[in-house]
Amino acid sequence: MIEARHLRVLRAVAAAGSFSAAGRELGCTQPAVSQQMKALEASVGTPLLIRSGREMRLTQAGEALVRHAAGILSGLTAAEEEVAAIAGLRAGRVRLVSFPSGSSTLVPTALAALRAAHPGTRVSLEEAEPPRSVELLREGDCDIALAFRYERATGAGEAEQAGEGEWDDLVVRPLLTDRLVALVPERHRLARTEPAGSIAIGDLAAEPWIAGCPRCRGQLVQVCESAGFTPRIDFATDDYPAVVGLVGAGLGVAVLPQLAIESVRPRGARAVTLEPAVRREIVALTLPDLAQVPAVAATLEQLGRAASLIG
Repeated sequence: MIEARHLRVLRAVAAAGSFSAAGRELGCTQPAVSQQMKALEASVGTPLLIRSGREMRLTQAGEALVRHAAGILSGLTAAEEEVAAIAGLRAGRVRLVSFPSGSSTLVPTALAALRAAHPGTRVSLEEAEPPRSVELLREGDCDIALAFRYERATGAGEAEQAGEGEWDDLVVRPLLTDRLVALVPERHRLARTEPAGSIAIGDLAAEPWIAGCPRCRGQLVQVCESAGFTPRIDFATDDYPAVVGLVGAGLGVAVLPQLAIESVRPRGARAVTLEPAVRREIVALTLPDLAQVPAVAATLEQLGRAASLIG
């Protein structure tokens, strides 16, 4: 294997014409230069220099190696400078995947702060709901995934996280806990409950429902069934503004995360607190090795700060 330090010595010898002159240029002794050249010739398996008295000239192999050495060494220098820039956050790239309500609330604040602190770092954004976002992370198609998981009732008024253990192979950065709220048309009989009190999800048992993303839809059915009824889902859409619009038009009721409602203007609809509370945990996920990359670590830090402003 050819080492970069040996190539630098070879170029110095070729330019200076002798080991002693090359040593002076490199700041080392003549024996050290001779030893480096012997090591290089051993690694390539052929002589590189012809020594005749005080004269020294390159063999054909030596000439070829010197010719390539300039490009190799300049490429290494460029690589070292680029890596140093990435390590120093003067450059770098982060591929972020987020669910929609995170994209419209957490992500803008975090990325604006990241750009102000490290303008050389570039972040790309793609939207995907979990578990797809987590799959993209494990498949190497992103560096950070914003994800969530819901609490589930244990039957004694307590709750635990659904999917415990599903992220054990990942670095998990908790961001905030997001509470679910009911969304009803503003002329609904329960629209005036706030600020005096709250409602139980069973109070909406007879209503037509608008459901959200597949994971949210499954959570809705589970919560309703734990309250003793199965919801009649008339509409289902992954688009939160569409859910709000359908509720505002009086076509049904919905349960949405508070974060989703903050990201849209609920015209014609009213948010009402649910009791007992149902929550989801919002986290930023990355792989253990990626967590050590400066640009990824800085992005995680800014996501945490953005979440603290909301929570």
